[in-house]
Amino acid sequence: MNFNNETRVNEVALSDPTARRILEDAGVDYCCGGAKPLGEACLQANVGAEDILRSIRENAGRINPEQSAWLQAPLSELTQHIREKHHKYVRDVIPRLRGLLAKLHEKYASQHPEVGEIQRQFEDVSHEMLMPMQEEEQILFPYIEALERAANKNAVVEPPLFQTVRNPIHLMMQEHDAAGELVRQIRKASHAYQAPSDACTTLKATYQELRHFEEDLHLHVKLENNILFPRAVELEASAV
Repeated sequence: MNFNNETRVNEVALSDPTARRILEDAGVDYCCGGAKPLGEACLQANVGAEDILRSIRENAGRINPEQSAWLQAPLSELTQHIREKHHKYVRDVIPRLRGLLAKLHEKYASQHPEVGEIQRQFEDVSHEMLMPMQEEEQILFPYIEALERAANKNAVVEPPLFQTVRNPIHLMMQEHDAAGELVRQIRKASHAYQAPSDACTTLKATYQELRHFEEDLHLHVKLENNILFPRAVELEASAV
């Protein structure tokens, strides 16, 4: 692995399964900000790029069967997995967190104004995610699945209204960046999901759920930005 400060973060993350955990533990964003050079991403996370590279080199070689499987699995299975695991989770958790944050804001408005800030940021990230997920399910995923079926049958897919899969993918990646930035703001406002000393059980549980929400977003975006989208672009190009 011949990486340096100019290597894109998502290339580092995909190179070895252990690299993902190292980047996550250091707070380096490889999902929504995966196109950035490693040096820039580390600077934003306030960690040393050389320390990250050394740690990756020392821990290289471990295999993550799940990631390897998605690199080879049919794209239709991957889109189904994203729908059933990540999209379903987001749709289930958003109403629950909205309700909890509304109650907590009312309770802690004076002692902890950051709760109100987190509530506003979560509302924004909810909007950033719900509509794009619907567009993926209704437009992008069916086209990717049609491409794969056509490839398996040596057939041709009718050109879509969006001309090329690169166009909706570009929009989806912009949405991912926006959602990722909002989640980073939530992490910052919540002091990395550390509830204040006088927090009630509900506030502590809400912070734990927000942490889970961030973790799921990272996995969700990694699967799309780093695996599904590049494979879809390659598949479409081979069909032309």
